[in-house]
Amino acid sequence: MYLLILFLPFLSYFSTNLFGRYIGIYGCCIVSTFSILSSFLLSTIAFFETTICGSNCLVFVCNWFQTELFCASWGFYFDPLSSVMLLVVCGVSSLVHLYSTEYLAGDPHQGRFMGYLSLFTGFMLVLVTADNFIVMFFGWEGIGLASFMLIGFWFTRIQAGKSSIKAMLVNRVGDIGLALAICTIFVTFKSVDYLVVFALAPKAISQTIKFLSFDFDQLTIISFLLFWGALGKSAQIGLHIWLPDAMEGPTPVSALIHAATLVTAGVFLVIRCSILFENSNILFVVALFGALTAFFASTVGLVQNDLKRVIAYSTCSQLGYMVFSAGLSNYSIAFFHLANHALFKALLFLSAGCVIHGLSDEQDLRKMGGLIRFLPTSYAMILIGSLALVGFPFLTGFYSKDAILEIAVAKHTTIGNFAHLLGCCAAFCTAFYSFRLVFLTFVNNTNTYKSYVPHIHDAPALMVVPLVVLAVGSIFWGFLSRDMIIGLGSTTFNSSIYNNNFNYNIIDSEFLPSVIKNIPF
Repeated sequence: MYLLILFLPFLSYFSTNLFGRYIGIYGCCIVSTFSILSSFLLSTIAFFETTICGSNCLVFVCNWFQTELFCASWGFYFDPLSSVMLLVVCGVSSLVHLYSTEYLAGDPHQGRFMGYLSLFTGFMLVLVTADNFIVMFFGWEGIGLASFMLIGFWFTRIQAGKSSIKAMLVNRVGDIGLALAICTIFVTFKSVDYLVVFALAPKAISQTIKFLSFDFDQLTIISFLLFWGALGKSAQIGLHIWLPDAMEGPTPVSALIHAATLVTAGVFLVIRCSILFENSNILFVVALFGALTAFFASTVGLVQNDLKRVIAYSTCSQLGYMVFSAGLSNYSIAFFHLANHALFKALLFLSAGCVIHGLSDEQDLRKMGGLIRFLPTSYAMILIGSLALVGFPFLTGFYSKDAILEIAVAKHTTIGNFAHLLGCCAAFCTAFYSFRLVFLTFVNNTNTYKSYVPHIHDAPALMVVPLVVLAVGSIFWGFLSRDMIIGLGSTTFNSSIYNNNFNYNIIDSEFLPSVIKNIPF
């Protein structure tokens, strides 16, 4: 069953590409959507067994290659961390597949597009379930390759080709760091298996490695290189430039990349390797980069006029929240925000796709306005997604964002106070540009071309169904899962996430002054 979760997306890809001309476009859509949906249903069983019942599963497939000093094997590890990621990735991907069947209707290459989506999902599943760094790196590079094909899907557009190349090159900068990290891990621990490396990590404290006649702490070097790899994938400041340009791909691609797959891979890597970061001296750098990214991206989002680029910069900002939360040793809260963000960000992108679809591919906010009369469903969906993004009380985004900011204050350190300050400023900017997006698109006096008006139409039923599911998740998921993931006394991720006792301060946040706890950010 566990291997079938990973096998079905690849089966969908090969089926649609090898036999697409025989089964037709509709056949490709049915095969790919059914495969991903089946993976999601099987993922729920895996979630029940690993997370609810507490029975982790290690699946060994075969040896990949072996020497006297090194053995690389194909194996997959299913624990609470990976099982929740399976739910998030497969759930969002299945909704994106269903949405794409209608969104790209009429495109002669729709079958190939559905295959690319399945391939992208398959590589992401390999990444999150890998039991060693080699298999993880295989999935890591796979999603980079699949993102190149998806971003440049409309290859006749010059800008789409440029954007896909930019995404590929910028991500390669980060991949260099990850490759060096894996090499350093093998030199240090003589293994690349997660269980072996994580078990030996406490033994490597205070061990040094010589470079250019200087002695460096081994775990600090390894953590720095791992974070270097995460910088590219998760679009942190300095290597963020590819993310807004990735909007040149079809809207379902934007939803899948920004919500549950590519950009969250770096955050997942940091969380998975929490024991290495906890025993290193690099955490303040992680928190610093995350806080600066959250603030910088939110300020840039204030002045964007492209509908999808505004949402793209909000993704970059929310990734900053996740990273600086991990840098403050609150990995479970960072993971909680990752799961919440997947729901409302997918909702925002797919709703934006409905607006663009209804306006004959127009994306400029300045050429919209007054659409609440023509697109009431899209308006309701974007409003729910924007409120969840802002952190409106009792919506999904509120529970994780509020916890991140409270934990930053409860840290009582310089970097914690700095991250809290920039996080509050980013939250204010997020609220401003989210209101600006809704106002200019739906409420403001119309600037829509008269030629568009007769053709404006709301989303068809097949596109509305994923939106409704995501909207329900954006409203209730945070409340329903809060106690399981970050509740006091929760042991859900004890086997997956490591915290040093002196860094663990989630209880301290419950005793903050009421003035701080009631602040609207």
